[in-house]
Amino acid sequence: MKKIVLTGAAGRLGSYLREPLSKMCQEFVSSDIADSVKNLAANETYVKADITDLDAMVALLEGADMVVHFGAIGDEAPMDVLWGPNFYGAYTVWEAAYRNKLRRVVYASSIHAVGMHKKTDFIGIDAPHKPDTFYGLAKCFAEDLASLYWDKRGLESVCMRILSCAQPTNSRAVGTWLSYDDLIHLVERAITTPITGFSVVYGVSNNDRAPVDNAKAHHLGYRPKDNAEQFAAEIYASDGPLDPHDPANTHHGGPFAAVELGNSGLAHLNLGADDTGKD
Repeated sequence: MKKIVLTGAAGRLGSYLREPLSKMCQEFVSSDIADSVKNLAANETYVKADITDLDAMVALLEGADMVVHFGAIGDEAPMDVLWGPNFYGAYTVWEAAYRNKLRRVVYASSIHAVGMHKKTDFIGIDAPHKPDTFYGLAKCFAEDLASLYWDKRGLESVCMRILSCAQPTNSRAVGTWLSYDDLIHLVERAITTPITGFSVVYGVSNNDRAPVDNAKAHHLGYRPKDNAEQFAAEIYASDGPLDPHDPANTHHGGPFAAVELGNSGLAHLNLGADDTGKD
């Protein structure tokens, strides 16, 4: 592939993708609102750009084959905070991709687009949107935008509904864990699959207790290898009995399903020190 662009390259998950993405193309462009990032690959160029600036996105995606879009605020926040980067920023990326005749947008969606479904429902990729927060609502908006741009403009998209891409530290993560290796594999498959149209896939590892069904996304060839069951006994013993009436325990969104709108969900996830990203 000639050129791939990554937005959100300075973020926690974007930083893990820079090296593997640089190996998939001749020219790799990483971008974020940070002034710079460290350890650029030989074929990597960093461009500081704001995803709320349509002209900047059009310039950024010039000549690209695909864009991997991870740029956004990665937590629940008030609507006026999320509106620019998470809502309008999704539009600018798809519109810039269309204007530059890109083949595909690979998008970091989230389980929070369907976070108010109950975990016992074992939902598939065709589950109706049921967001748990304004953050989840933004993911619904971007997925619908992706569907619209495929139906009306022929721009392919793969929307990866990531569950918990961090080291397992709580009972929920025994089912929802997405390892960093499986994240990389998922993004690679989203890029290399010859035809995707508009596709949705859950970003989750091969966990024994995974609460979602990827059967209808098999065309992407995503076959995760890691399994959080290895952490189950220790985590369950540490957490003790869970409240079966707490939405944080019963719904796919976890803490995001329980917090008040506009309040942080990440604050309740207990991310470890090794989940701050790579640079």
